[in-house]
Amino acid sequence: MRLRYRYRLYPDAVQREALARAFGCARVVFNDGLRARQTAYEAGLPYVSDGELSKRVITEAKQTPERAWLGEVSAVVLQQALADLNAAYRNFFASITGKRKGPKVAAPRFRSRKDNRQAVHFTRNARFSITAGGRLRLPKIGEVPVRWSRTLPSEPSSVTVVKDAAGRYFASFVVETADEPLPRVAAEVGIDLGLTHFAVTSDGRKIDDPRLLRRAAKKLRKAQQALSRKAKGSNNRKKAVVKVARAHARVADARRDFAHKLSAALIRDNQAIYVENLSVRGLARTKLAESVHDAGWSQFTAMLEYKAARYGRTFAKIDRWFPSSKLCSACGTVQDKMPLNVRSWTCACGAAHDRDVNAAINILAAGRADRRNACGDPVRPPLAVARVGEAGSHRGAA
Repeated sequence: MRLRYRYRLYPDAVQREALARAFGCARVVFNDGLRARQTAYEAGLPYVSDGELSKRVITEAKQTPERAWLGEVSAVVLQQALADLNAAYRNFFASITGKRKGPKVAAPRFRSRKDNRQAVHFTRNARFSITAGGRLRLPKIGEVPVRWSRTLPSEPSSVTVVKDAAGRYFASFVVETADEPLPRVAAEVGIDLGLTHFAVTSDGRKIDDPRLLRRAAKKLRKAQQALSRKAKGSNNRKKAVVKVARAHARVADARRDFAHKLSAALIRDNQAIYVENLSVRGLARTKLAESVHDAGWSQFTAMLEYKAARYGRTFAKIDRWFPSSKLCSACGTVQDKMPLNVRSWTCACGAAHDRDVNAAINILAAGRADRRNACGDPVRPPLAVARVGEAGSHRGAA
């Protein structure tokens, strides 16, 4: 399994200047390549191939006075910038031809030098390395101090150096990791994600929503108001922009930490985890958009999915149209209506339900029913209504 391990970098002033040069050169090469292809398209010329594009915007460009400074950075950084452009074009073409599933992908756009988030890629060809003292040696940049929060499981195949909007530097290593199956356990759990509680499990446990964005709303509002008072283009405005970005980064870091800890605990304690396949994009268009984004359901379910694959657990998503909240987990009766303000209800069979716990129980049952055995058949085939020709007994049948 290929995973990314991220660590904080602490470059000095000279290294920050070298990284800024690398960011700028990568951005220029990306934009030059995009401009060359757009010009060819508008002139009715054939699509510029990857090799020809590399020759134009890197090899030949270095020989010109206008782009001679491209030689000041590692050639791998420039090649990887073009690789990003080529991948963007492949995704765009696959999207418009229907070969790529999911939302439509737009055509590549020019990168702005005003973008506060910048990144460059180094592959093994760049000969980056980790020194005996624990520093990251990057070509034409130097040995950058790293805060190692954990050890790398294997030799990295590439590293991406990222500068975020808050002015922090990170190194993201791509490594190959072997599966680490955990000891089997008997417990299985269904999870109902929501806004009243972040998650409710089928065993009745309710996990509160930290609501990190709402808790930090006051500080964010003050930082944004201070930014709006600064004159455009001034140094004070640049400082205020960084303060706002840092405030948002703290919220994002706390949300990621919460999702990591909760997903790890659920994977450790359960052999199978089932969740509902929520339409986050659709919910984000409603009046609950701020709360939906604050919850971070997509990030949480993505963590559950890759951790389940790594540690030998079962993970599945239930169809979003499955009536988990309206279905009685005791008798199977589906209610006609179930408004959001109804948090508990009683079925005609006499069973009293907590809305979220009942939904989690139904999600667990649906997940078990959809699970396949070694032969590829459902563990528990779903109920089906007999056809007219199959119902009853036939005369003369032995």
